Amino acid sequence: MSTQQTQAEQRGEHILAVFGTAFGELLAADPAAFRVKFRKMAASAFAFYRGTACLFYSDVERERSGGPYLDDRTSRVWIHGDLHAENFGTYMDANGRLIFNVNDFDEAYVGPFTWDLKRFAASVALIGYAKALSDEKITELVRTYAGAYRERIHALATGAKNDEVPPFTLETAEGPLLDALRDARSLTRFGLLDSMTEIRDFERRFTAGGGSIELDAATRYKVLAAFDGYLETLPESSLSRPDSYRVKDVVGRRGIGIGSAGLPSYNILLEGNSDALENDVVIYMKQGQTPAVSRHITDEQVRSYFHHEGHRTVISQRALQAHADPWLGWTELDGAGQLVAEVSPYAVDLDWSDLDDPAEITAVVADLGRATATMHAAADDQSGHSLVPFSTERAIDAVIAADEDGFAELLVDFAHSYGARARADHQIFVDLFRNGRIPGL
Repeated sequence: MSTQQTQAEQRGEHILAVFGTAFGELLAADPAAFRVKFRKMAASAFAFYRGTACLFYSDVERERSGGPYLDDRTSRVWIHGDLHAENFGTYMDANGRLIFNVNDFDEAYVGPFTWDLKRFAASVALIGYAKALSDEKITELVRTYAGAYRERIHALATGAKNDEVPPFTLETAEGPLLDALRDARSLTRFGLLDSMTEIRDFERRFTAGGGSIELDAATRYKVLAAFDGYLETLPESSLSRPDSYRVKDVVGRRGIGIGSAGLPSYNILLEGNSDALENDVVIYMKQGQTPAVSRHITDEQVRSYFHHEGHRTVISQRALQAHADPWLGWTELDGAGQLVAEVSPYAVDLDWSDLDDPAEITAVVADLGRATATMHAAADDQSGHSLVPFSTERAIDAVIAADEDGFAELLVDFAHSYGARARADHQIFVDLFRNGRIPGL
């Protein structure tokens, strides 16, 4: 056996060990869901990377106790936890504005800010490779991202006014970000309801099939009891009309994203803000997952801050996302923490499939760098959470200022090395999967 084969075998064993820790219990409970998840991950190196934050953090953990740009403060800021190039899209904020920003906070936690940047940089390398961009062009893209992040962090740290660093809206966004916002604006609540529900006996109900699972009476009762608990976690400003909370129907759900395989999930149909049937609201309740990054952060103050994974997800999202979804809250079901939020009619993800022009990709990557900086700056002493009792933008600005030149190069080097690592890991994973080497499947 060649040295290369031996290394691939050893890496395969490491991947299986990490998967066993991260997915073991859920996989044993629902092997079919993981067969679907793993088939999706087998499709491309990027799909594999999206589904393996657990592997990524096992690889970068060695930096935890030090490393460039990390000190007592910058190694414990609120981070997204799964910041790759496809975790950006539109949402309608609590003020009724359509915003383009970071989305999907299931993996959010408190940790080193550079981990978010590295995870994003490697995702750019993978997308660039898949689009047959040269290494030089990928380097340029990562430098663009680092430069835009650096510039926005510095602006925020030195007291930039809101109108100098506005969010991405229909008025301020350009290119593909504006396209996503316009697509979101063309969507309607009625369209979403039409795709999931029907009118029966003059009342709206969920449509059977299409991933819906009818619940038995006992499960339905437990979900409704958990829903009552969730209402207590909503901000008082969320809804002024008590009838808005009236439950019309409840179903189980299957077939949600790559990251949620094996986690139970429910959809709940509510009255909404008027008697009109087109104003009904669909919310989802899903079990919070253990964030991959939390397995590599030993800070007990962070761990003990959260009641459960549903509470962690919501608190993190509220911290990282200004004016978050007014329906965002948490609860417990069967002793497990649950995340509750609206199934938004206005959610459109950034679509990379038609993004092929290098100049346009460069402009998008710069905007995503600005969005990342704004997110990191949002969750600090101003957000009212005692976990991060300092200005994150000033702390990050100070460590980058100490070595301006090395900042972009750190991300460029990581993007290329980890992009190659992920492509090789994807091939190893496909061989493990197709040859029946993954336990439990």
